[in-house]
Amino acid sequence: MHMYHVNYYALIAAAAIQWVIGAIWYGMIFKKSWKSLVGDAGQIPPGRTVFTMICSYVASLVLCYVLGSLIMLSGTVAFMGGLALGVVCWLGFMAPQLFAQHIFERRPVNLFAINAGYWVVAMAISGGVLAVWR
Repeated sequence: MHMYHVNYYALIAAAAIQWVIGAIWYGMIFKKSWKSLVGDAGQIPPGRTVFTMICSYVASLVLCYVLGSLIMLSGTVAFMGGLALGVVCWLGFMAPQLFAQHIFERRPVNLFAINAGYWVVAMAISGGVLAVWR
């Protein structure tokens, strides 16, 4: 399959935007609620902060590359079109998986809401960025 060219500057920026949204979402807006719901699982072990952050950013790069490829394939060129495609991808690929995972792991519904909320916002904004920045 031919992979459409994704602007690498847009890819790097969109992944960084997801990273920043995550820092604000989990580190400021929902910090208290999220930490109480995940307990020790929300703590990065000493000496693993850099590794954890690099892995998080690389995962965002991969996600943004695929989202950018879908945006290019669809011909979307407007911010709102990219935003909508990001939401559709979230709804079809991320939300069901997150829901099932939270059910099987017996996680609280509030944790699902926090995690799913982050991903819909991150996917929407990065989709918009990737659509307009070719």
